[in-house]
Amino acid sequence: MIQYQIENELSVEEFRDLLIRSTLGERRPINDHERLVKMLAYGNLVITARDGDKLVGVARSLTDFVYCTYLSDLAVDEAYQHQGIGKALIRRTKEESIQATLILLSAPKAVNYYPKIGMTQFDDCFLLRDISNLR
Repeated sequence: MIQYQIENELSVEEFRDLLIRSTLGERRPINDHERLVKMLAYGNLVITARDGDKLVGVARSLTDFVYCTYLSDLAVDEAYQHQGIGKALIRRTKEESIQATLILLSAPKAVNYYPKIGMTQFDDCFLLRDISNLR
């Protein structure tokens, strides 16, 4: 049985290993230890899914708990996907910040997943990855 809990002190090693075992590792700095350390340090809501002691899912968010929750990383071990773990992690994230709007940017492979579980897709999101592009 999968157990869910808040783990704001998740180890970098476990986090990195899960990113690699999920499709999210393709788009995260898995070889930059210091960056991963900071990602965990500044994420203020980390909910995990464990099968016994094994980390099989994580939802890492930045939130003020009342207005906005940005779900930055939603990762589920590929061997555990299609079991409702991602949906449960999203639900538990929302329950921790019930008044806040939950926002996420979808990984390309997951764009069709989120509408299926009841999330609304918007076209008015903007990204700035490089300050030199700001005019």
